[in-house]
Amino acid sequence: MIVLMGIAGAGKGTQAKMLVDRDNYSLVSTGDLLRTYATEDQHRRMLQGILLRDDEIFSMIGKALEKVPDLNKCVLDGTPRSIPQAKWLLEQVNEGRFEIRAVVHISVDENVVRRRLLSRARSDDTEAGISKRFEEYRNNTVPILDYLKDHGIKVYEVDGNEEPEAVHTSILRCIE
Repeated sequence: MIVLMGIAGAGKGTQAKMLVDRDNYSLVSTGDLLRTYATEDQHRRMLQGILLRDDEIFSMIGKALEKVPDLNKCVLDGTPRSIPQAKWLLEQVNEGRFEIRAVVHISVDENVVRRRLLSRARSDDTEAGISKRFEEYRNNTVPILDYLKDHGIKVYEVDGNEEPEAVHTSILRCIE
């Protein structure tokens, strides 16, 4: 499994699709799952920039992973976003469900992310929602990288400010 991490707008979805197209990986995208299966209350919270509870994420991700034919040929986009989610992911590894080949953290300048998100014109990409995402990202997601490293998972840093093809080339260098 390859895990893509980064703030919304970092290009995780684009890079995940490029990996899927290149290597015939399965894709499990938390964002896609949330947009498709979230309840009305969950959608409301997401519009406010609030991350869903870990148990809600575990349920959606668990169901999606059950449908993946080979979990070692899977790109996971958007999870983990909290330490409990990282612990859950490592529990899956420890139980032999799959291996994590690499965690790729796509780092992007905040101004670049803001411009990308506002240009998507999605209902949850508002100035207030974006600001809340930055806060959540700094407080909850960034510490996950250290947690994963501390538990023996290789975390690669990739500059996501570049054009998608250049970012993709950097990711391929990391995972090959």
